[in-house]
Amino acid sequence: MTIYKSETGARLLRERYLEALTAWPVPHEQVRVPTPEGETFVVVSGPENAPPLVLLHGSGSNSAEWAPRIRELGQFRVYAVDIIGEPGLSAEARPPLASDRYAVWLDAVLDHFALPKAAFLTSSFGGWLALDHAIRRPERVAALALRCPIGLGPMKKGFVVKAVLLALLGERGRRRSVASTIGEPETSPIVEHQLLVSANYRYRTGPFPVFDDAALAGLTMPVYAVAGAEDAMVDSATTKRRLERAGATVDLVPGTGHYIPGSADLDFLTRAAANGDFTA
Repeated sequence: MTIYKSETGARLLRERYLEALTAWPVPHEQVRVPTPEGETFVVVSGPENAPPLVLLHGSGSNSAEWAPRIRELGQFRVYAVDIIGEPGLSAEARPPLASDRYAVWLDAVLDHFALPKAAFLTSSFGGWLALDHAIRRPERVAALALRCPIGLGPMKKGFVVKAVLLALLGERGRRRSVASTIGEPETSPIVEHQLLVSANYRYRTGPFPVFDDAALAGLTMPVYAVAGAEDAMVDSATTKRRLERAGATVDLVPGTGHYIPGSADLDFLTRAAANGDFTA
């Protein structure tokens, strides 16, 4: 089954993404990488000899998510990866989350760019993928900067019930649901975009596997996470507690939901690069 609800919807989302790419704020390359899961689209920018930083966006998104931050990441060689099975320009493949196929996929992306090791800056589902890779391939991950990661704290059951009930109210209800989920005003451009995506894209279903304490204890690289204290989807307090037990530094932002503005993670990544953590 295609990840889109219609070919018209697929074309609309691709066109919007291509428009965003034409406005990419810095000089860049657009690279299509062959992988075992199909072609993967990567936007590459920054000095060639700078420390490598891989960006992994959230669910229902693509690398345009990172455009507002690309300039401030100019000290790194940035690889913004369109995750497979998401509404970007990569293959529609969705391997089982419990398998090692996402780790093998990321291996292929890193190998294509001759990167034995890289740091990761991630959002939501991208954080799950980066954690999975770091647990399975710790030698390939220099540092992890996680924004509202999933797979650590339980998903809030009330979130699903509320979303279903609001959907019964039509467009108004859906708008309220999206705004509540990401913690943004109903008039926010981010809410508008996510409404467009949800109208045309099939989100992943089923629970995301939760990493156990033994797996987290194996994280040998520096880890920083930031999460919204008022996240409607994820129990951020549990995320904080479990990551800190594994040696990570975690900030909870008061009054904030699943979408977090700001860039506290940049200081963490800069320190990691200065400490030589990026060295293979």
